[in-house]
Amino acid sequence: MEEPHLPKSKSYLKIIGIPFFPHTNSQEKLLLNDIEMFLKQNHIFDNISLTSKPRVIKVSLKSDMLIVWIDIWDVQSGSNAKMLINRYFNVGSYIATIWGANMNSGILQCKNCWKWGHATFSCRV
Repeated sequence: MEEPHLPKSKSYLKIIGIPFFPHTNSQEKLLLNDIEMFLKQNHIFDNISLTSKPRVIKVSLKSDMLIVWIDIWDVQSGSNAKMLINRYFNVGSYIATIWGANMNSGILQCKNCWKWGHATFSCRV
């Protein structure tokens, strides 16, 4: 007999304040594996399950900061997301903040230049 459990839903979050180059005086870029490691190592994510891999973009072309979108499994009340929203955690010497995000915020990809982070109508190529 299967054990009863609460129905699952997804909650959508974004993390800001993570540097593109995490090491001082280094040109070594942050990789997706590094971000997954930061999430796994931090205690506030102990009982959190991601529904998919995090999605990452730079804030802007000239910025050295990233935005990371994560989708998590949650209960219908959204208690996991509520527990995480407005929480902070360290990424090296930087402090990252977790915000709520809209459903399927996704990352824009231009159909003109095929670069990520902007829509076709705002392309400057």
